[in-house]
Amino acid sequence: MNATERAVTERYAAAAQKPEAALCCPVNYDPKFLKVIPAEVIEKDYGCGDPSRFVREGETVLDLGSGGGKICFIAAQVVGPRGRVIGVDMTDAMLEVARRNAPVVAERIGYANVEFLKGHIQDLQPLVPSASIDVVVSNCVLNLVDADAKQQLFAELFRVVKSGGRAVISDIVSDRPVPESLQRDPELWSGCISGALTVDDFVSRFRKAGFGEVEVLERGAEPWRIVEGIEFWSVTVQAKKTAFRPPSLASLKIDLKKVPTRCC
Repeated sequence: MNATERAVTERYAAAAQKPEAALCCPVNYDPKFLKVIPAEVIEKDYGCGDPSRFVREGETVLDLGSGGGKICFIAAQVVGPRGRVIGVDMTDAMLEVARRNAPVVAERIGYANVEFLKGHIQDLQPLVPSASIDVVVSNCVLNLVDADAKQQLFAELFRVVKSGGRAVISDIVSDRPVPESLQRDPELWSGCISGALTVDDFVSRFRKAGFGEVEVLERGAEPWRIVEGIEFWSVTVQAKKTAFRPPSLASLKIDLKKVPTRCC
């Protein structure tokens, strides 16, 4: 375990025991899906968006960095009894919270369609077979992966998604490249700052992995944080596993200010 992974694991293990407000942005979730989720899960949820809003009935969903299970438990209700939800996380303390509350949610909704697996999201073999997932979701986790493993992570997203499937990722991006001085700060990395990609790099990595259509669906109404003059924004990006269409020159640069905002 390298220093980056150790910092992330230790911080989120602590956050599984005691909520930490600094690890999340304000997000409005549909209250009808929250009614059946235990308060402990909601209190220990950390994220910057709601990718579950783009999940459909009957789908097989993979949640990367599932934490205490909130997005999984929302998705379980959306996909219904014909669907399936898989959460993957590397932190034992978070997995314990999710697994302990899964039977509670199952009893309240009337069916059990969620499972939680331990693993690294940049290396899903042999946990998740190739072309087995309709939609991969993630909520403010991709930026936590070590820089050297990031492209492998995007390759894994492409591998597990079915042809015609998609990834819907809520994450933090920066308005300019994060300097090495910030990247070496474990506190800022585990706080979803130092590992952020620019929005253009984020999108280009999906394309490099093989996704044919990539779009930024929404962003926060204002920067989440500003560190040393760098703006850090919450965004939700969708990448579809379709036949590649070469992007136009105009589409290679994305103006965050022109991306639709969500309500909070």
